[in-house]
Order: sequence, then C-alpha cells, then structure tokens
Amino acid sequence: MIEFKTNPFDSGHIKNYILLYVSIVVIMVLFFIAGELFMEQTTIEKKVFDYNQSAAQSTTALDQQEETKEEFKPKFKLLEKAF
Repeated sequence: MIEFKTNPFDSGHIKNYILLYVSIVVIMVLFFIAGELFMEQTTIEKKVFDYNQSAAQSTTALDQQEETKEEFKPKFKLLEKAF
C-alpha cells in the first residue's frame, strides 16, 4: 500500500516534481519561441494629414453649414426655460 503521509523531501519525490515543473516551463518557452518565429510581420502605414488647406475652402464649407441651418425650421417651438 502507498503511504500518503511520507515527506516528499525524504522519499525522493521532490525530484520528480521539480522535473515536471521544469519540463512544463521548457515546453512553454519552446511554444513561445515557435510562435514568435512563424508569426508574420504586419506593417501599418501611418496616415499623413494635410494641415495646409487654403482659407477659401474652409470659409465656403462654413457658409454652406450656415445656409442649411437657416433653412431648417422646426415643427415645434421650444420654451426658453425648462421647468
């Protein structure tokens, strides 16, 4: 019968536990290295924004926005204060 109350340090089982732990760590490291080697490198292109736009273009866009606001008339008149 197996004695369950034995000390693993005295019986020599600790060597098996350490070998199991080390083998699991080695397997994890090998999978990590294999995953890094076979992973494809993807590059992301940076977008460059043009900040030097002419002032004429921006004013026409603002004028168009103001015209659309003036044309819109709501069906309901809202109160000036909320109660």
